[in-house]
Parts: sequence; structure tokens; C-alpha cells
Amino acid sequence: MNKSTKYWIFLPLLLMAVNAGCSGNEKSDAYGQFEATDVVVSSEASGKLKQYNVEEGMRLREGQYVGAVDTSQMVLRREQLRAKMKATYSRIDQLNAEAGVLREQIAVARKDLNRFIAMQKDSAATPKQIDDVQGQIDVLQQKIRSTEVQKQSVRAEVKATQAQIAEVEDQISKARIVNPVNGRVLVKYTEPGEVVRYGQSLYKIANLDTLELRAFVSGGQLSHFRLGDRVQVLVDENSEEMNALSGRISWISDEAEFTPKMIQTKEERVTQVYAFKVRVPNDGSLKIGMPGEVNFNAQ
Repeated sequence: MNKSTKYWIFLPLLLMAVNAGCSGNEKSDAYGQFEATDVVVSSEASGKLKQYNVEEGMRLREGQYVGAVDTSQMVLRREQLRAKMKATYSRIDQLNAEAGVLREQIAVARKDLNRFIAMQKDSAATPKQIDDVQGQIDVLQQKIRSTEVQKQSVRAEVKATQAQIAEVEDQISKARIVNPVNGRVLVKYTEPGEVVRYGQSLYKIANLDTLELRAFVSGGQLSHFRLGDRVQVLVDENSEEMNALSGRISWISDEAEFTPKMIQTKEERVTQVYAFKVRVPNDGSLKIGMPGEVNFNAQ
């Protein structure tokens, strides 16, 4: 008996065995991959990165200080602005002193004016003398008004300098790198000593305590579950067994889309489906990108 004859004899038996094995396997209702909401932490300042304590796989707390961008130039700028504001305040003091002298001169001139008016009754003073003193008072009052205008200008300059100081202090505070969420570092993009720019990515972090399985169903399956329902999630335990977990439907898409390329066959990928997410507590065995299956009624 040649090899070709043996093949045709054993082929029907092989197909029967395969079909018998497949008939005992129940298909899940949906298939997808696990994902997590990650946060890319970026620099809010430009300069040399120092005191940077971040490593891939490290668990960080929300609000934890992890490093800083060099603030030497910003601190110097702040000191310059503070010195400028101090000098500006001294100008206000000088203008107040000038206004005080002018008010004293006006007080003296008013006394002279009253004396000339009294003397005019006895013809001891001329109208010109009275007019001269009144003119002197008017000039002094005009100078006082001028100092008030100058003080307003100086006060505006003080406010502008205060705003610049506040801006620099805000930049100094933003130079501190504070971790925004509880989670584990997925990717580290920079190293201590590197010069970073504003908006440059420093590291990526995600909370892996709970992952979401993003899966897809047909329109006919939407009636089988609702938002908040508990479902069974299956993940590979080994090459032959599946591990069953409990999850809850956390999101259902309102619009249909085409199945992603990584799902099933080419024919299924061109079928319109609805995406949904199942939130699953992670005991440490679930990883981002891991495939999973969903059963709606197997609880």
C-alpha cells in the first residue's frame, strides 16, 4: 500500500476525530483584549532633569514627588523681580515725601494769603500780592496732583512686577514632578541629567489593579446584557485550560464599527459590531494586551 492510499483511508477517521473534539467546546459570546487607562506624565518646565526617581515597573502613589527640573535660572529671575519691586516701592515712598513737602508749602502759602487778605482791608496789601500767593498755591496743588498720577503709574508697575513674580513662582512649582495617579510605571522615556523641554513626555503610568477587557458583539447580542451586568471572563490558564474571572460591564458603545484586525478571521473583521468594556479586578495575572473571552450568562 503506497503513502497516497494510506492518506485517503485515514483522512475520514481524522476528520471524525476533529469534529468530535470541537463539538465539546462551547464558544464564548465575545472576544477581545485587556487594556488599561494610562497617563503620560509630561514636563511642565524646560531645563535639566535632576532628582528623577522613576523606573519601569515601579509602583507610585498619587501625589508622590518623583523629581524636578533645574530651577536655578527661574530662582535668579524671581530675585531680580523682587529687587525691582523693592526699588519701585521706594519710588512710591519718595513721591509720598515730595507730596508731604508740597502740602507743607501750601499750608504756609495759605497763611500768607489770609494775611494779605486781612491787610488789603487796611490797604496794606495789593491785589497783585494776593493773586501771586493764590497762583503759588495753585501751582503747588498741581504738583501734588502730578505726584498722585505718578504714584498710580508706579502702583501699576508694582502690580505688573507682582504678576511676573507669581508667574515665575508658578513655573518653579511646576518644575517639581509630582505623580498624578496611583499605578505602575509602564514606560520610562527620559533619564536624570537630560535636558527636557516643556511638554516632553517623561514616563507612562497606569493603574493595573483593575483592567478592562474591550470586546465586540453583533447588534443581535446587545439585548443579552446591560450596563453594570456581571459577566464571566475567561483567560488562558495554560495551553489547555481557561481561568474564569468575574467582571462587570462598564461601557457600551452607541455606534457600530468594524471589528479590529486582531479579532478572528478576515470575514469577521469586515462585519460591523458594537464595542463594550468589562471591568475586571486584577490579581496580578492580567496583562495589557492579553486576550480574553466573555460569557454573558455563565455566572
